[in-house]
Amino acid sequence: MFLLQPSAPRPCNLKSTFLGEMSATQVVRVPVTKVGLLRKVVECKESRIGKKAIEVPSNVTITLEGQDLKVKGPLGELSRTYPREVKIVREESGTLKVNKALDTRRANQMHGLFRTLTDNMVVGVSKGFEKRLQLVGVGYRATVEGNDLVLNLGFSHPVRMAIPDGLKVKVEDNTRISVSGYDKCSIGEFAASIRKWRPPEPYKGKGVKYADEIVRRKEGKAGKKK
Repeated sequence: MFLLQPSAPRPCNLKSTFLGEMSATQVVRVPVTKVGLLRKVVECKESRIGKKAIEVPSNVTITLEGQDLKVKGPLGELSRTYPREVKIVREESGTLKVNKALDTRRANQMHGLFRTLTDNMVVGVSKGFEKRLQLVGVGYRATVEGNDLVLNLGFSHPVRMAIPDGLKVKVEDNTRISVSGYDKCSIGEFAASIRKWRPPEPYKGKGVKYADEIVRRKEGKAGKKK
């Protein structure tokens, strides 16, 4: 390793208008035995969402075997396998608690996530979830035929979508679609697949949108001035 040390000033012929005379430097070899490195310890804070207990209703049955959780209620049954970073515990009061099994950044990220997923499982089998969509546009309509959802969205042919098992689809006034069930993930995926056929456009707002969705509108191009 080489270090630069200033030497005694020597006469130099180099001159600058701004810096004046410049002094030369000399390269001196200095032995370096050890270079120390500073390590910063990263502290993983506990998630505010993850540390909350999950209330289990009386009509919900919990089966916990190691990292496998099974939840059964009046609307259906759900199961999930948890990673080694988190651990689920059933307390004496009957509530569920999701704890971190490791003190790592990945475990801290999963803590709040799997607490939310566990709460969705308990609420889903006991109360259920619902997602509403709305068709906006002239001639846009939807109907349920057997186990299929039929959409007329301005294409040359109607769009037929098979309704997944465990989901219920209702259509009101031919323009309002309601997707309900006990698995929140399946409801969100099916609702997103419906919206994907004709997302709302920003000029007139035509398309398939969520009932609580706000579509940001754009101003159309102005005509030429005469």
